[in-house]
Amino acid sequence: MQGKLRLVNHAFHAMGSPCHIQFYALSRLQAQEAKQSVKQCLEKLEQRYSRYRKDSFISVINNGSGLGAASKIDAEMAALLAYADQCFQESEGLFDVTSGILRKLWSLDKTEIPSEEQINECRQLIGWNKVEWTQNSVYLPQQGMQLDFGGIVKEYAADSVAQLLKSKGITSGIIELGGDIKVIGPRPSGQGWPVAIRNPLEKDQQSLQLTITHGAVASSGDYERFQEIDGVRYSHILNPKTGMPTTGLRAVSILSEHCVVAGSIATLAMLKGSKGFNWLQENELDFFCCLDGGEIHQQMPGY
Repeated sequence: MQGKLRLVNHAFHAMGSPCHIQFYALSRLQAQEAKQSVKQCLEKLEQRYSRYRKDSFISVINNGSGLGAASKIDAEMAALLAYADQCFQESEGLFDVTSGILRKLWSLDKTEIPSEEQINECRQLIGWNKVEWTQNSVYLPQQGMQLDFGGIVKEYAADSVAQLLKSKGITSGIIELGGDIKVIGPRPSGQGWPVAIRNPLEKDQQSLQLTITHGAVASSGDYERFQEIDGVRYSHILNPKTGMPTTGLRAVSILSEHCVVAGSIATLAMLKGSKGFNWLQENELDFFCCLDGGEIHQQMPGY
């Protein structure tokens, strides 16, 4: 059986990011069907949850804010809202999927720091606890409010693709969507897949090389998306409570069973700022992080 397995390498672009999947298939037909299924899966998720598409389901929900009519949702959307609620509760409000509106003030083309008045005005539209939702519907009661699954959906997509490939009989492979990684299962030999964590301070260098047979790695940081205003570096990760970019950590990578969990933990650590490193240690999470000053720490037992 193993002699018939062939390694498939498939590089493509999806969800605004370069993507790459590798997996072992029994036949060319299985490989082609798997690649087509992955394409369809990601197109569907983008159509539903991309904030950049005016016709996406999430845009329809956002455009209906304050107009009095709730949008009907299906089980998948309800599950994502439930996860967003869990993240909000466990983070004491730091992880808030209504905070994407702050991007308008801190877009990468801005050359001035927004005023306190602008920030306060924007923060009036933030608050997951304001969102009215059930298993069947969701409504944003204030006009201008937005849902933004940017901190969840790419990682959710990696988990979804892994599950899809497993349903197609593929048990050995690795998925990378814009730097977020999910391993389907080890190589046929039993060996793990190499996963590199890049150095946040040196673009073309690695800080850590892992070999993973299962689970996921997701990262959050400002080493690719940041802006400088008057010589000061500002992260693209924004604190919903202050309306300001986070400080304290430059980058965080988390190793977990599910990519969506790894991603939300990494983002939450960034949102915690200077307390993020201690929080990661106290919770005994498998992590790699870089502090603002360049100091690097890692806690990945067994890797």
